[in-house]
Amino acid sequence: MHRAAAVAMLVTATLLAGCRASAPGRTKTAVMTRAKRWVFVGGRRDRNPVAASAHNIVDGKEAFGHYCIVCHGLDGQNTGVPFAGQMDPPVPSLASAEVQRYTDGQLKWVIDNGVAPSGMPASRGILSDEEQWSIVLYLRHLPPAGSLGEPTIYGE
Repeated sequence: MHRAAAVAMLVTATLLAGCRASAPGRTKTAVMTRAKRWVFVGGRRDRNPVAASAHNIVDGKEAFGHYCIVCHGLDGQNTGVPFAGQMDPPVPSLASAEVQRYTDGQLKWVIDNGVAPSGMPASRGILSDEEQWSIVLYLRHLPPAGSLGEPTIYGE
């Protein structure tokens, strides 16, 4: 009986050692980033029908303010969002090269469909297509980090 218990403990310890959580390596990160961009996120060929005018960018900023600031801050760069770096995966700065490499259609697809299990919720049925496309314009013209201050949370 002791021998069976020792074998069971050894098998359990081996399995648990293989289940350790650790940061992915450079290669795995690169492969998954490319896969996400080219396979999992749709809309790559969709074109933004909303013209990149000052008025439409302001409309995008307003729509962004109604839906996105809780996680991304007023400036899209997580200013004033204390939990952004604590999420798994962390909330990305929307000004980052990784996000900005997406096509307009992919950004709209992410806004519309969300990204599971990242915590990015879908806005389908909440924001109109025009609002989503205008948010994409705003994302292409984000202000400097911290320049808009921090979002005000209701009840403060």
